[in-house]
Amino acid sequence: MEDHSLEQKFSKFIIIVSILIPVVVALLFSVKLKDFGFHVEPLSFLPPIYAAINGITAVVLVAGVLAIKNGKRKLHEQLMTSAIALSVAFLVMYVAYHMTSESTKFGGEGIIRPIYFFILISHILLSIAVIPLVLITYVRALANKFDKHKKIAKITFPIWLYVAVTGVVVYLLISPYYV
Repeated sequence: MEDHSLEQKFSKFIIIVSILIPVVVALLFSVKLKDFGFHVEPLSFLPPIYAAINGITAVVLVAGVLAIKNGKRKLHEQLMTSAIALSVAFLVMYVAYHMTSESTKFGGEGIIRPIYFFILISHILLSIAVIPLVLITYVRALANKFDKHKKIAKITFPIWLYVAVTGVVVYLLISPYYV
């Protein structure tokens, strides 16, 4: 019988975090610090930084997969841990920006408009879906359940990579409309 104790130990945490992050981000998206009497300058310098972090995350994810395919388990572990840290940094900056700045409206017209919204909506939905996938994948590696880890990683990786790359694309498409 397999030992599932580590997976069981983290299962409630994964469920809570997977629900809490999207809910808190959605709530904080509508909260502006100025509404609570805080005078803070808009953090308008953050979008290119967190877009770059998305790009770096994509590179780190690909490097992580290449590392494990070349038998470099420790490097793979370090790169995937770095990808998680980069994703957390992105999330913090994204929320900070939206708590201090008004949302930017996409001003593109013609065929680019539905393309932008398709990319944006798929990016948002998959960024929510990837949270539990990343956490489950990571915990399975920590638990040394590499057969299960590899199985879910084959699902997690392309989704996470898509979210990272489309984060950059969304930024590039909307950046001309920042005030």
